[in-house]
Amino acid sequence: MKTIALVGNPNSGKTTIFNVLTGTNQHVGNWPGVTVEKKEGKVKYGENEYAVIDLPGTYGLGGYSEDEIVARDYILKRDHDIIINVVDATNLERNLYLTTLLLEMNAKVVIALNMFDEAKNRQVQIDIDKLSKKIGVPVVPTVASKAKGINDLMQVVEQTIDREDYREPISYGKFLDEKIVFIRDLIEQYKKETEYPSDWLALK
Repeated sequence: MKTIALVGNPNSGKTTIFNVLTGTNQHVGNWPGVTVEKKEGKVKYGENEYAVIDLPGTYGLGGYSEDEIVARDYILKRDHDIIINVVDATNLERNLYLTTLLLEMNAKVVIALNMFDEAKNRQVQIDIDKLSKKIGVPVVPTVASKAKGINDLMQVVEQTIDREDYREPISYGKFLDEKIVFIRDLIEQYKKETEYPSDWLALK
């Protein structure tokens, strides 16, 4: 069974999407070694069934709190097949910081642009196609509180989950790209065993 991980800022509607997807087919425990709540469930879409993990709400992945450590380590260990990054459409700038961190980890990401109705009510105009092209990943507008856009979201997840070429690697410009490759090669040459990818370590 393939696994979908939900990642997003606190109050982005992430857990609402989790509840819409899984309904009563979910259970709650704790992540190993910490008191952070772990929510797991299942969703059936078409002929396929997926495990769904609701990662702790977080603004970053720097490891400054238990929530950040749990989310970061889970993403880096690749225990999932795809990430639904839930983004608050009314506060794009703050939310897309986390999106950038996910892309730096080479995670496979689909964006659920949530609270899209509230953004419209506030006269926030978002060009979905332009945003998707700029970030390089699929973007699906959703209103989780009304279960709107969830079917479209799952359709995009199904189309993306097995694709290896669904986006271009992030470029920081020729100069920085070359430096990152140089540092990555040094890490590969000298590092001891680590569960963290060399590309991500080079960026740090």
